[in-house]
Formats: sequence, C-alpha cells, structure tokens
Amino acid sequence: MSLSVPFRSSVARVRPEWIDYNGHMNMAYYAVLFDEAGDEIYPEIGFGPDYQKTGFTTYTAEFHICYLRELHLNDPVTVTLQLIDFDEKRFHFYQEIWHEDGWCAATGEAMALHVDQSGPKVAAMPPHILANLKKLHDAHAKLPRPHRVGRRIGIPR
Repeated sequence: MSLSVPFRSSVARVRPEWIDYNGHMNMAYYAVLFDEAGDEIYPEIGFGPDYQKTGFTTYTAEFHICYLRELHLNDPVTVTLQLIDFDEKRFHFYQEIWHEDGWCAATGEAMALHVDQSGPKVAAMPPHILANLKKLHDAHAKLPRPHRVGRRIGIPR
C-alpha cells in the first residue's frame, strides 16, 4: 500500500464538457474530480470494482464541497485525500483539488459506508480492509487536521 501523506491523485485536466455558460467548470464536476481521485486510492485500501463483485461495496452517505476558486478549460489539477477517521462500518475523509500553479480550488469532505449489497445494509468491513485503513490512518494522523473539516452550512446570526 502506498502511504503517501496525504494521498495525491494523478494529474487530471478540466474537460470541455465540464465548462458551463459562465465560462468556468460547473459545480457538479468538482464532485466528479473528487470521486475519480477516490477511485485511484480505493484499490490500495481493498475496494473498487473487484471488491464489489464479492457482494460488498461502499456508498457515500454525505459529501460537502467548498468552492474556493474557479477552474477553467484544460486547467491541470491533482486531488489530495486525507483519511480523518474510521470505524468498522464507516470512514471519514477530506479532499482538496489543487491547481498545478499551487492554489486550492475546492475542498470536499465525505462520510462513506461499507455496504452489504444483499440488503443493501451497512455492514462491518473485513479484517484486511480494516488493517489497510488503519495503516492509512496512522500515516495521515501525522498531518494537521484541516480547518474545513466538520463545517456546517448555515447563515450565521
């Protein structure tokens, strides 16, 4: 297992079909970038298409995005992922989309569930996946807790 701290995806480029009428990347495609980056680390944890064939998979229960700067056509970006916490049935992670020029375009925070597809119902993860999550968590525990983790939406009064 690669224990990059934090995990960093391969370089992606903003695609033409992601550009909206305002001339920048549509909000929905930030989620696509976050999701595709997660797909890159999932096999290292033990998840992914092969794992899904065992009758188990993961579902995203909640995802929060903060849009910080606009992305435009062909902008090169990478996505980082930091595992914040996990238990036998869930894992909480934080992501950032980074432009190659060194600025953060967006942050994402997710709660994912391990799911038995026969229900579907939330179920405990097998020991080998829990061990992989522990290794990743131990490596990422050295990182500072991102200040955007645990944010909530609302109008301050």
